Amino acid sequence: MSTVHVVGAGLAGLATAAALIARGARVVVYEAAGQAGGRCRSYYDAALDCVIDNGNHLVLSGNPAVRQYLHTVGAESALAGPERAEFSFVDLTSGARWTVRPSEGPLPGWIFDSRRRVPGTAAWDYAKLVPLLIAGRSQRIADLIPCQGPLWQRFVRPLLLAALNTEPENASAALAAAVLRQTLAKGGRAYRPRIASPNLAAAFVEPALRFLAAGEGMIHLGQRLRRIALDADRVAALEFPENTVPVSRGDTVVLATPPWIAQDLLPAVPAPIEFHAIVNAHFRIAPPRGAPAMLGVIGGIAEWIFAFAERISVTVSAADAIVDREREALARTLWADVARALDLPEALPPWQIVKEKRATFAATPEQAARRPRAATAWRNLFLAGDWIDTGLPATIESALRSGQKAAQLAYAGAPV
Repeated sequence: MSTVHVVGAGLAGLATAAALIARGARVVVYEAAGQAGGRCRSYYDAALDCVIDNGNHLVLSGNPAVRQYLHTVGAESALAGPERAEFSFVDLTSGARWTVRPSEGPLPGWIFDSRRRVPGTAAWDYAKLVPLLIAGRSQRIADLIPCQGPLWQRFVRPLLLAALNTEPENASAALAAAVLRQTLAKGGRAYRPRIASPNLAAAFVEPALRFLAAGEGMIHLGQRLRRIALDADRVAALEFPENTVPVSRGDTVVLATPPWIAQDLLPAVPAPIEFHAIVNAHFRIAPPRGAPAMLGVIGGIAEWIFAFAERISVTVSAADAIVDREREALARTLWADVARALDLPEALPPWQIVKEKRATFAATPEQAARRPRAATAWRNLFLAGDWIDTGLPATIESALRSGQKAAQLAYAGAPV
């Protein structure tokens, strides 16, 4: 039986391996770190005395790759969220609070109800988003729609900033269109917020590892690939610090690493070269009774506040301007926003700051144009990762979609 070698055990690599195991393929996974999960990980934090996620990775009810992946690894019940799509916001400048309640189906009846739409907007304001749905690949969002006014500031901009991890005005209109087509255009049923329960590892990583083990897949941790040996149009071997793994004629390889690692190994492969940071803060304090599970913040440094049973977490996207600040100063700044938003004491509770300086590629037209396809110039080598050209920005859905595509190509190239 031929082997598929998967390099990288982040979500893209795990999705690749799981899809291949489900097809009966023989799979071996190599991961440089001491644990699987990549940027989607959970760990015990001594400062908070609890398990936390490195960040608040949100998925939506309509994400097809997420549904397929969780079904494959037997974790369909691993996500929690409201029965209907609701998005609560607070404006720290004015003190205003509101909740957007979209219609469940694609007919946007909610925009005609002032109690459900964004305050300060009229129904016809939403029609201004239509040009975004047919965006060209070289266009920026600001080229197509007005990036101002209540609808933009109080709803569209926060959602796109979270999805793109790039200042929306300068971001790729095509990537924004892909997000809107799969969410707002389909109705609230497609974008009910879903959060991993009880944590990212339990939802996305541990079930996949159990599934791989049950399917006799192998995973080698602490194995950083140093070199890919090429022979004309194919990969001949994978060179690790302590051993070299030959790649037989019937074998295939899926490279599921971050883009900067892929380019070090294969300089000829195009990849994004600009990235944006995400900063997450975690506070060990129970949220007040009635606090929304997810609260958008306008007029603060904090952008989204997540309420868990025993802690409160904050996410700041496109956080390049604050990522190098001293950690305690960041914690105090973000807690000040949380305290105002949730009417909590100003005293700083136990905290932790998690920084991801290269969290995602910059979702601009220029960087999106550098995303490669899954297939490469080498007939037994395929790529996976949220930076591959999936048509979506760098999200969990994109990472899983890339892995499932790579698995399809690898399986076709590796007869069993």
